[in-house]
Amino acid sequence: MKFTELDRAMMRRALELAARGMYTTTPNPRVGCVVARDGRIIGEGWHEKAGGPHAEVRALEGVDAAGATAYVTLEPCNHHGRTPPCVDALLKAKLARVIAAMRDPSPDAQGGGERLAAGGVRFEHGVLEEGARELNLGFLSRVTRRRPWVRMKIAATLDGRTALGDGRSQWITGAEARRDGHRWRARACAILTGIGTVRADDPQLTVREVDTPRQPLRVVVDSRLEMPPDARVLPALVFAGKAGTLVNAEVVALPNAGGKVDLPRMLEALADRGVNELHVEAGFRLNGSLVREGCVDEFLLYLNPGFLGDAAQGMLDLPAPASLDARLKLRVVSLDRLGDDLRLLARPT
Repeated sequence: MKFTELDRAMMRRALELAARGMYTTTPNPRVGCVVARDGRIIGEGWHEKAGGPHAEVRALEGVDAAGATAYVTLEPCNHHGRTPPCVDALLKAKLARVIAAMRDPSPDAQGGGERLAAGGVRFEHGVLEEGARELNLGFLSRVTRRRPWVRMKIAATLDGRTALGDGRSQWITGAEARRDGHRWRARACAILTGIGTVRADDPQLTVREVDTPRQPLRVVVDSRLEMPPDARVLPALVFAGKAGTLVNAEVVALPNAGGKVDLPRMLEALADRGVNELHVEAGFRLNGSLVREGCVDEFLLYLNPGFLGDAAQGMLDLPAPASLDARLKLRVVSLDRLGDDLRLLARPT
């Protein structure tokens, strides 16, 4: 389908609006909408938080949209949830055309495009679809795979070392990189670490370096229920390899055959709680387990120009591959400099 440069410009604006809900929409998708007539924007809006008005409704507020075009980053919903279907508002506005960046794969929201077309509104989709998908990787993962989008953050030296031999890792990177890491924390629905990191660093796992209206859920993998009662990560959701209780924590027992935590089942449990994006900040053992079990979608690597040597801990506890071709291969998504550090975003090929 051929779209004009005007269509692309309007959708770029809709994506900009959608990004304003980066920290607030969970578990809903980030959605923006622009209403335009004769090349001029007459209304715009974005979804701010679950339970609030959707982007299309906000964009139509106080606007005579008869004969206009609506550009929306995700196909308008066609179901009753906390709010009525957006399709109802679009049909009532007597729009001539609705363009979506992408279809909505969520089973309970599908059919919006067909209903618009049946109501006499021209429906098209596919303009700047990749941008819309990138904005909602977590939501799309949860509704299509029943698991969050898992982003593993690792701060390391140039020789791939993440901590001293005793586990201490604060601080490998500089202030600018750490601040950037908090922005990635803020966009996540939950932050995951392991009991080893809790014992070594006693992290808070909170967003502190950037303004955010909410704090992500704190999650700890603690197979043997060894959480110190005064750990700063508490209160938290704890996944264990056995039944039990901890002070100031909700414990979910998901044992695997070895008595440790069944990590794929843990991801399903988090998806069932509405977690779209899971941000991992753990040690090399849990990192390795997550990678070995196919649980990681993306690596967020901060590389500092320094060396710690062979006695220090590495990034991932992985077995040596049988050949170079058998190594874990990544595709670079972006590479940026933050002060003296490099930020690499990469995904398994």
